Amino acid sequence: MKKSSYRYAVVFEREGRSFGAYVPDLPGCVAVASSLPRVKKLIREAMSLHIEDMLSRGQKLPKPTAEVDYVEASAA
Repeated sequence: MKKSSYRYAVVFEREGRSFGAYVPDLPGCVAVASSLPRVKKLIREAMSLHIEDMLSRGQKLPKPTAEVDYVEASAA
């Protein structure tokens, strides 16, 4: 069976000594870990499981709509 690949934006946040990640276009798809490399691994796994579950239930995957960019601003 051929594996499909899906690409979604992921938001990474640091809170104290832990890191969180979530996928805006896949509500409920989240991960938390004590390091950034670990949370990146976990969110990738969470996304795969989330997508597999949706497909197995016959649900349509949402189209990626979230956009990520850095915006520079200045303050007085």
